[in-house]
Amino acid sequence: MPSPSTLRIGRRYRANRLQGRYDVLVIGSGIGGLSAAACLSKLGKKVAVFEQHYTAGGFTHAYERNGYEWDVGVHYIGDVGKDHTLAKRLFDHISDGQLKWAPMDPCYDRIHIGDRQYDLMAGPKAFVETLKRAFPDDHAAIDRYMALTAKAATAIQVLTTAKVLPGAVGKLLAKGLSLTGAGKLNRPTAEVLGELTDNRELIAVLTGQWGDNGLPPEQSSFLIHAIIARHYLYGGFYPVGGASAMATTIIPVIQQSGGDVFTYADAREIVIENGRATGLRLADDNVVSAPVIISDAGVFNTFQNLLPDTCPQRQSYLDRLTRVQRSMASACLYVGLNADAANLGLPKTNFWIYPDNDYQRQLEQALAAPDDHDIPLTYISFPSAKDPSFSERYPGRATIEIVAAAPYEWFQAWDGTPWGKRGEDYEAVKEAFSQRLLEKLFEKMPHLREHLDYYELSTPLSTAYFCRYPSGEIYGLNHDPNRFEQQWLRPKTTIPGLYLTGQDVLTCGVAGAMIAGLVTAISVGGVRALPLAKTMFAG
Repeated sequence: MPSPSTLRIGRRYRANRLQGRYDVLVIGSGIGGLSAAACLSKLGKKVAVFEQHYTAGGFTHAYERNGYEWDVGVHYIGDVGKDHTLAKRLFDHISDGQLKWAPMDPCYDRIHIGDRQYDLMAGPKAFVETLKRAFPDDHAAIDRYMALTAKAATAIQVLTTAKVLPGAVGKLLAKGLSLTGAGKLNRPTAEVLGELTDNRELIAVLTGQWGDNGLPPEQSSFLIHAIIARHYLYGGFYPVGGASAMATTIIPVIQQSGGDVFTYADAREIVIENGRATGLRLADDNVVSAPVIISDAGVFNTFQNLLPDTCPQRQSYLDRLTRVQRSMASACLYVGLNADAANLGLPKTNFWIYPDNDYQRQLEQALAAPDDHDIPLTYISFPSAKDPSFSERYPGRATIEIVAAAPYEWFQAWDGTPWGKRGEDYEAVKEAFSQRLLEKLFEKMPHLREHLDYYELSTPLSTAYFCRYPSGEIYGLNHDPNRFEQQWLRPKTTIPGLYLTGQDVLTCGVAGAMIAGLVTAISVGGVRALPLAKTMFAG
């Protein structure tokens, strides 16, 4: 999330650019907010989205620097290769079919554990066969694993349905699920897998994507592990035109019913009148009114920072926030190369690099003494290889993104210093970490060293500054078993007129946040949204 660039998507806010009264106001233009706004626009609602950043998209935005372009959070998407999947139907719905996808390589994720390498292949048959070749003594465990992930995915579907049902009915459905075999999978991932096999290497390979939810298998719920694993079971895909293509194709749908997406539009307070949410107070002190307010700002920001102290329900929500935790923070190195992806042989495959197969121990050691231990998780993405339009837009250039777990505490000493002027000590820490990440890349692809042209590192402070997540959290809330028991994490709040959307409502990631937008739109739309629900969830 570095400084502003030419990739400015959305309309810059001015009070005189607001067009009359709106039906719905949305705080934040992440994919959850955009998805909810587009779905409601399809129902004839006039929706205004307010984004405090210079460009729309949240973690789906992209930025440009020194003749290169990088995404900041869209590294790959699953379940969009076939028209019948919920993700593909919903993306088509909110973009009027204008958002296109390019497939990655058949090996979409490559897991490096020490000097060993394992490929995750697209398609259930190829996925299973490749695993069984690598682990010939664990065929039965692999088969049981596939069955359990399918059962867990069913549990997530039930929990999602419970989010849109009336409070008492939804709670009853969720409670009933917890008593079933699927519901009992809401336990630590390592615990569930440990009942299938004692092969630590196999467990490490199966959980090698743990960075996609932000918790190692000893801490994450098996439910989130399963939904992510199955999300990519048919391979990974990347938006043609880069991450910013999401916002550019969704915004016109929001505008169809008279709505718009405003940038530099900082919502400072949710206006509460007679116990009901009735509008937003912006940074310029202008108040915009509407009968429905949707927050895509995350539950901590919504209830701690945006609700006024006079709101009767605020304390109740503050108490509930003590039951959940913020997710992991990360650092990302944005790399520019002076040759195109094809000539450099860049893959359409993500690399996950680990020192050994004890993820929890590696993470704990690095958190305690980062300079004395290897980086516990390094993820390398090759966006310019994934996007077929990149070479046309940036000929003779290529980009790479290297993401690593990086707790906010590592950089907390510079909290409160101005962006871009944090001092020489901060820059020295960034440079040292950048070099460590570059060496991870050159270990795998040494020929890229001579083509290195540009790089810059974003830290959790960058996330805090640009995306308003004060601890640099990238996945909203931790996806531990406790999180899935919080029945108050649903679109409709106890404050009349106020709704939630985004990662905190369902699950993390682009698809999770987008589907949360749909669920929120159904909650707002009521009976009118039933055809939308039937169309999206059918099949």
